[in-house]
Amino acid sequence: MSSNNNIILNRVFTRSTFTELLKEQYSNTYYQVIKRYIENIETKSNRILISEIYKVMAHNYRNEYVYKNTLLNRLLIAKHSLKTTTALTEIPISKSKADFVLINGKAIVYEIKTELDSFDRLENQLSNYYKAFDNVCVVTCEDNFEKLDRLLKYSPAGIYILTKRNRLSARKEPITDNTNLDSNIMFKILRKREFENILKIHYGELPIVSQVNYYNECYKLFGNIDIQEAYQYMLKELKKRAIIKIEEYKRIPYELKYLAYFSKYKTLDYQRLDNFLNKKFGG
Repeated sequence: MSSNNNIILNRVFTRSTFTELLKEQYSNTYYQVIKRYIENIETKSNRILISEIYKVMAHNYRNEYVYKNTLLNRLLIAKHSLKTTTALTEIPISKSKADFVLINGKAIVYEIKTELDSFDRLENQLSNYYKAFDNVCVVTCEDNFEKLDRLLKYSPAGIYILTKRNRLSARKEPITDNTNLDSNIMFKILRKREFENILKIHYGELPIVSQVNYYNECYKLFGNIDIQEAYQYMLKELKKRAIIKIEEYKRIPYELKYLAYFSKYKTLDYQRLDNFLNKKFGG
């Protein structure tokens, strides 16, 4: 399956497409993909159609969504717990963005390199991630393993393989490395409410300065905290970010777990999604 002819598949499992589907019950992207890739569509429910289009991607066009959705299903849901573990995505770290971060007792950054990606930027990406987190894994396909294994021979970064059967295989576990943590980089990941919480816990109060100087003063105070202590503070705040309605979320089909987790759905959204999934496509 030529990747150039299948770019439209990248637009199916996105917030914008599903926002259209839930509000309007129609999306041109969804319509075009179903028409192009699936047979006998008129008699099938949207739940079945979405499952079938995901299978097309998982077997012939494993884009970033397939990797992220597998990580979330296999690690967060199957291995850990929605109540004790938080997943984050697209976290800006220095000049890079972490594809997927899992936080429970510790944090692990997962950098995804699909069959469609190269390793050109990997060295810089890993360098940036270790400024904010102490465990990093690279997730790629079987065909890339030998090359990646050579590249990471002397690196603490781990290697996970998304097998041809769409299972995760740990080929090299990450080694904790906190020697490059940078409080400046860590601070910039935090939102205002988060770094204020940290400063109140650590110092007992927030700085009393003009609004013009407030951010810089908070930045300085955070930088004065012991780096390991600051790291733990940061993880505790980041862990609070994921707020989902667990009972409603459990009913979400496997193929949509990643999308729903990061879409901040409310009860009405879950109801609309359930209604949409149970409807027939109808042509």
